[in-house]
Amino acid sequence: MNLESIGADARVLGAFETFGARGLSLGRVATSQRDQYRLYLEEGEFDAEPSGSLWYRTADAVSMPVVGDWVAARVLARDQAVVEAVLPRRTCFARRAAGRREDQQAIAANIDLVFLVCGLDGDFNLRRLERYLTLAADSRVEAVVVLNKADLCDDVEARITETTAVTGAAPVIAASAQTAAGIEALERYLAPGRTVALLGSSGAGKTTIVNRLLDEDRFRTSEVRESDSRGRHTTTRRELIPLPQGGALIDTPGMRELRLWAGADSVESVFEEITALAAECRFRDCSHEHEDGCAVAAAISRGALDPDRWASYLKLRREVRYHEIATDQLAAREQKQKWKRIHKAMRNHPKLRNGRPPAP
Repeated sequence: MNLESIGADARVLGAFETFGARGLSLGRVATSQRDQYRLYLEEGEFDAEPSGSLWYRTADAVSMPVVGDWVAARVLARDQAVVEAVLPRRTCFARRAAGRREDQQAIAANIDLVFLVCGLDGDFNLRRLERYLTLAADSRVEAVVVLNKADLCDDVEARITETTAVTGAAPVIAASAQTAAGIEALERYLAPGRTVALLGSSGAGKTTIVNRLLDEDRFRTSEVRESDSRGRHTTTRRELIPLPQGGALIDTPGMRELRLWAGADSVESVFEEITALAAECRFRDCSHEHEDGCAVAAAISRGALDPDRWASYLKLRREVRYHEIATDQLAAREQKQKWKRIHKAMRNHPKLRNGRPPAP
């Protein structure tokens, strides 16, 4: 395996230098399922698991290896290895994990570009696309919006116009993985050393696009339901796939739920026209509800701002604000518990009690 062709640049090689001096091997995570990994090393493909010291040193689950990570591994046998360390990530695409706790779930690491795939059938949803764009912005990853299944759409140009209105600087490409239309336009974004991830809902056609870009039917696909254009999870795990011409793709399962793990700045960057309008309001603390001189309300009234997009903006802002408050409270509780443990340890340690050793 030529690791440089799948992204091992000077930054990665520099971060690995001290580990190489210890006899470890540089590798990239191809698949990650719980604590079982598949790695690409110069020596070939290896099954691997984390070392005990990595478990001990890692503060949280999101810091454990995920697809796309560069790692330092110790080869044990012909096809077995142990991951000793995760190299610093350049980018990390993450979402808020399912459940009530404010936990971050890493999707993939060290991505250069993301194809946000939407089907031009029942899957088409601009509000969902805004969520993906927000996460891409927060991850500092460039995005290209792929409107797949153009062969099933009666008015592709109208859909492109609708989509372009919410994507900002992100390019929009109409394609059909079934007929190969638009695939050549996607190929222009592939290059040696570059990693491109495909994200989108189940049934949007991500795996079919991967097969087209590989020019072979390597991965299984399935039909979608006619009632709602949703598909089964044919892709059941995230996987990094080296390209014959260099570079790599990361295929991902469809995400039924996309909860934001992002900051307010990322929302503002996706809704730039609303941010610009808000700056024109008469009052700096305008709530955009009933104040005179509200530029946002005026734009909605004259049809310059889509009410649905405004509602989406408000919803994402509320979600981000709730996330920020919850994570601050969680961090404060964890800090409080930490100091409770320290004080308890001091009380129970005779040499530390009252700052002096016990009397003889």
